[in-house]
Amino acid sequence: MMGSALEFAFTKASMENKIIVLLLVITSLLSWTVIIHKGRRLYRAIRQNKSFFEEYRKTRDPLELFRKGLSFEGAPAFEVYKVGAEQLMLHLKHVLPRFLLQNPANSGIPKGPRKPISPRGGTLFNEHVSMVSRDSFESVRMALNRAIGEQMLVLEKGMIVLATAVAGGPVLGLLGTVWGVMETFSGIAKVQAVSLIAMAPGIAGALVTTVIGLCVAIPAMFAYNFMITVIRSIVQELENFAGEFTTAIEYWYVERKEPQTLPKNTSAHMETLDANGGLKTNFQNPAVSHLYTEKTVK
Repeated sequence: MMGSALEFAFTKASMENKIIVLLLVITSLLSWTVIIHKGRRLYRAIRQNKSFFEEYRKTRDPLELFRKGLSFEGAPAFEVYKVGAEQLMLHLKHVLPRFLLQNPANSGIPKGPRKPISPRGGTLFNEHVSMVSRDSFESVRMALNRAIGEQMLVLEKGMIVLATAVAGGPVLGLLGTVWGVMETFSGIAKVQAVSLIAMAPGIAGALVTTVIGLCVAIPAMFAYNFMITVIRSIVQELENFAGEFTTAIEYWYVERKEPQTLPKNTSAHMETLDANGGLKTNFQNPAVSHLYTEKTVK
């Protein structure tokens, strides 16, 4: 019954209405293509992200997966991790030459394959050559933020088609309906004869565009709302992982500033009274004697 009604309405539609119906059919095909492709991509991203997180959290060294050469195709989190690991390794490669230039006595380090870097549990030499500066760490952090933005663009690619179908489908349908009703009443005015039999075909042909417009917009609306929610959750996972990854990098590979210590012999001092009766502390080390002066109120 419904198919026959649509067929009858389409045959009675004007040429303008048929053009609008054709545009709506093309929009529907594009939106369903995006729905199927994007749905499969998001499902794979969620599954691969889960696998990557499981493997990453089994390790202690944040670069262990990168050194092993493991790959998780389709996982946005792995793409972010790979960018950060590559950036960190780029800075680590420049640490050893800089260390040798600053310490000529170490130029006789034996050549050959080095053991995997494990700075917090390694030797003093590894502690020196496997640490990056704070500036290098900030560049790694910026690379991670840039990678998250790139993955967000990849995940949202094609969503504009669904948004256009949701907003444009009903509007195009309404345009066709208004146009068909206008033509129907214009024809009745020309023949100067008002009857339901004369009006029904034109009205049916006008309403078919609204029906098809809603059929295009409703599936696109549900798919858009669902997918945009999934994308937001994935992006939130990426931001949380970036924070976890940078924390691990900071612990394992970033130089730590040494606490400022006082020069030697600062404990040996003597106290004398100055001219005003105040208590004056004189350190044997003149470099710090000016830092400590105590006044007492008489």
